[in-house]
Amino acid sequence: MPKRILTGKVVSAKMQKTRIAEVQSFPTHPIYKKVQARSKRFKFHDEADASQEGDLVRIVECRPMSRDKHFRLLEVVESAHKSE
Repeated sequence: MPKRILTGKVVSAKMQKTRIAEVQSFPTHPIYKKVQARSKRFKFHDEADASQEGDLVRIVECRPMSRDKHFRLLEVVESAHKSE
């Protein structure tokens, strides 16, 4: 079974080595055909603390690391804070 790779925005970076990403999807209603915005929050493991709040990140499914955490950071797609 392939591992899920999701892209989302980091909404919380207050824990050590753990971040929360909000992933949005836009499914179409089966009867009314209207596009709906849905969002879900996933905790993911960030060993090097590479991501910050507001960053766009790609996360990949992995073995459970805790009760809630079963994703790890794959890459930071876009940084919210510009490096100077």
